[in-house]
Amino acid sequence: MFYCHVSTPVGELLLAGDGTSLRLVAFPKGPRPQKPEAGWERSETPFRDALSQLKGYFAGTLRRFDLPLAPEGTAFQKLVWQALLTIPYGETLSYGGLAQRIGKPTASRAVGAANGRNPIPIIIPCHRVIGAAGSLTGFGGGLSTKRKLLELEGALAESLWSAASRVDDGSAGRKRA
Repeated sequence: MFYCHVSTPVGELLLAGDGTSLRLVAFPKGPRPQKPEAGWERSETPFRDALSQLKGYFAGTLRRFDLPLAPEGTAFQKLVWQALLTIPYGETLSYGGLAQRIGKPTASRAVGAANGRNPIPIIIPCHRVIGAAGSLTGFGGGLSTKRKLLELEGALAESLWSAASRVDDGSAGRKRA
């Protein structure tokens, strides 16, 4: 495994991968800090595309990542993570809405748990999943980071407006204002 660190507007990120696919984006600081594991080799070379795309994302010029990803998890987790990739930039979806999207409408808690285990946040956009009433809920990089990502995408104001003005049935994503 290779790894590198990258400085971003939401803090430093740890990227790790096998030289072909990205396997991890982690926050070295915050609620669940992660460090490189023993035996990992430090190198930015395998992450050129990821670094470039993250720079574009944080500059507001990239709205969809196009990288080879290899997240490790259970079949259910991978199903949830694949569904996260369908939430468009600038939109949010509730845990219940995501459960419906994967055909398991009563599994919102399991969806929440799988969302929380996403090993490639930001790129697999778990930050776009919010509480049914539009509230910001857990995020591995902390709620302030989640807020910053949603603000960057223009989704936060709409999320808060939605919470104040209507009941979320979880069936549709919210578009940014």
